[in-house]
Amino acid sequence: MPKRGKKYRQAISVVDRQKKYDFVEAVESAIKASYAKFDETIDVAVRLGVDPRHADQMVRGTVVLPNGIGKDVKVLVFAKGEKEAEAKEAGADFVGNDDLIEKIKGGWFGFDKAVATPDMMGSVGKIGRLLGPRGLMPNAKTGTVTFDVAKAVQELKAGKIDFRVEKAGIVHAPMGKVSFGVEKIVQNIAAFLETIIRLKPTSSKGTYLKGIAISTTMGPGIKIDTAYVKDLIK
Repeated sequence: MPKRGKKYRQAISVVDRQKKYDFVEAVESAIKASYAKFDETIDVAVRLGVDPRHADQMVRGTVVLPNGIGKDVKVLVFAKGEKEAEAKEAGADFVGNDDLIEKIKGGWFGFDKAVATPDMMGSVGKIGRLLGPRGLMPNAKTGTVTFDVAKAVQELKAGKIDFRVEKAGIVHAPMGKVSFGVEKIVQNIAAFLETIIRLKPTSSKGTYLKGIAISTTMGPGIKIDTAYVKDLIK
């Protein structure tokens, strides 16, 4: 295991690794432990009582975080005609069709999220092998394949995130920046967990929320007691 630096060891000293915190204490500790020279992202990891190998236990969804994620999200829209104009008016950073597809084929990926109208998916599908591994492929399940491009662009700009459970049953998602402060981060976590709970598969038996932890980009993981969830989202 690589030797940790002095700053990391100092950060760990403010966190009780054995304790399970409530949400406010956990976020306060994460912010206190932040030592990087940049505005770190605070991530949440939720361990679920599901087996993602079974299709009926796949947890996947989207949520618009009330305070965004603290990042200027660059949105690309594949559209034609009036939908192209609608996307530009809604604030999309890049709008086009075959021209953008050729640009991506050439190795350009200067955007964070992609939206496509359904009639464009035949063409977009041809670059799926380039977009898919980068998490950039438009998908109807996450609301990014739609004729309502204005709504899709506005939500992504406002802080809409998509998430899916990994093989180990864990869902990871960014909850904002350290500079947000405790209240805004806790509000984002509440919105995220509310969505996770709403998406509980009917085939999931036993404990659904098995564990929750948060961490900054460079900092240690801080465990949260799942018993506090009901108070958080009441």
